[in-house]
Amino acid sequence: MNLVELSVVTETPLDAGALEAAVAAPDAGATVVFQGVVRDHDPEAAGTVTGLEYSAHPDATSYLRDVVAEANVSIHNALDSEPLPVRVVAAHRIGPLDIGDTALVVAVSAAHRQEAFGVCSDVVEKIKARVPIWKRQFGAEGSHWGGI
Repeated sequence: MNLVELSVVTETPLDAGALEAAVAAPDAGATVVFQGVVRDHDPEAAGTVTGLEYSAHPDATSYLRDVVAEANVSIHNALDSEPLPVRVVAAHRIGPLDIGDTALVVAVSAAHRQEAFGVCSDVVEKIKARVPIWKRQFGAEGSHWGGI
C-alpha cells in the first residue's frame, strides 16, 4: 500500500511507529514524527479539559490524502545535485478521545532534517486548514465546538 492510501481519518487508535516505519528509506537521513496529543488544558477553556470528541465529513480521508499527495514530491536541496524524495504519511483519529490519546500523526522522511521538519510542519498546518474535521472539547465548565 502506498503512503497516500495509508493516510486515513479513522476511529481506530493511531500507531505512530507504523507510520514512521512506512516512510523509512535508505536515502532518508532524517525522519520527523509529529503526534498531536489531547492535553488537559486549553487557553479558551475556563477550567480543566477532560476529553475531546472529533467528528469528520464523510470525505475527510480524501481531503487528508490530497494534502499528503501534494507533500510526497521530490524537492531540490542546494546540498544535492539531484532532487531526493520526501515521504509523508498522516492519520487523524475521530470519535471520543481521552487526555493523552493521540489525535494526529504525521510522519515525514527526507534526505535532510531541514526538509523533514519543514514539510512536517507544513503538512500539519494544511491538515488543520483543509481537512473537514471538527473538535468538541469537554471540560468542567461544559463543552464547546471548534475546528482542529
